[in-house]
Amino acid sequence: MRPTQAKAPFQIRSWHMQNLKYFSWSIGFTALSLVGGYLLGGPPAVFIIAVLAVLETSLSFDNAVVNATVLRDMDEKWRQRFLLWGILIAVFGMRIVFPLAIVGIVASLGPLEVVHLALFNPDEYARLLTSAHHEIAAFGGAFLLMVFLKFFIDTNKDTHWLAPIEAPLTHLGRLEAAQILLTLLVILASSAWLDTPDQRVEFIIAGIWGLVIYIAADGLGAIMGGEPGEGGKVAAKTGFAGFMYLELLDASFSFDGVIGAFALTTSLPIIAIGLGVGAMFVRSFTLMLVYRGTLDAYRYLEHGAFWAIGALATIMFIGVHVHIPETVTGLIGAVLIGAAFWSSLRSPAPR
Repeated sequence: MRPTQAKAPFQIRSWHMQNLKYFSWSIGFTALSLVGGYLLGGPPAVFIIAVLAVLETSLSFDNAVVNATVLRDMDEKWRQRFLLWGILIAVFGMRIVFPLAIVGIVASLGPLEVVHLALFNPDEYARLLTSAHHEIAAFGGAFLLMVFLKFFIDTNKDTHWLAPIEAPLTHLGRLEAAQILLTLLVILASSAWLDTPDQRVEFIIAGIWGLVIYIAADGLGAIMGGEPGEGGKVAAKTGFAGFMYLELLDASFSFDGVIGAFALTTSLPIIAIGLGVGAMFVRSFTLMLVYRGTLDAYRYLEHGAFWAIGALATIMFIGVHVHIPETVTGLIGAVLIGAAFWSSLRSPAPR
């Protein structure tokens, strides 16, 4: 007994060191970001960056799990491309350029005018971005709902976590294009709650575009040689298609985080830094899940992540009509993934 007891602290330290290496870049980026935040706005800016980073990480942890399900089937070359170029797109593209593009479209402004507005009139920039919330929610909600439904509506799926719900969803796979039908019904039902005819039309068009983009991303893998099914894995079997699928997924997760950030500050640089730190930690979690084989070891963790995606899609649709705090969104995802993890511990995957 004594040798085992003496070895335990070393094993714990070894486990921490093995996992810490995946977070080294994130920790270094966080330190630089906090210094930059201090130079921009002093201690208040540092505090806001920390809050935004925690919020983005908690909101997107389910994104990390789903990213890992795609990356584990992707060849190493495209994995590295996603982890390198993907983080640049996630930080600068989805958290900075994409919101600027939305405001430019809504206000019919050119690129330089939008940047000037964001830097020197952030309140108006925030108002314009928020005015497009119903379209952003429809696009992101439709895309994420398709991701959720494609995973569970699959006649070949034989592992269930919440069996009373998941088993009937599996049988729906016998209905041709069941995911598309359900998503269109949700878009139409949700649009009926909007106040004006113009908003309803904008909502439906944005939702249909979310549906179209998902079908294109998922179908691209089949065209390039993959096999359909298994919730996005078709795209993972071809490098470029998998890369684009992951970027679109990341964009859908980032929408609410970007809009919710304006509740804390209207400073675009502070928002970009805070959300960027969170995006870095999401990538670190993804790395750990892929290379440590966590998804294979915990059989229901993947199910919990896709349930969290379904919850986020639902919240995006409901959030058009009722304000739901971002902390609630993050908490729901964390609870679902935590419950799936606990169930996995009690029912480990067969070896």
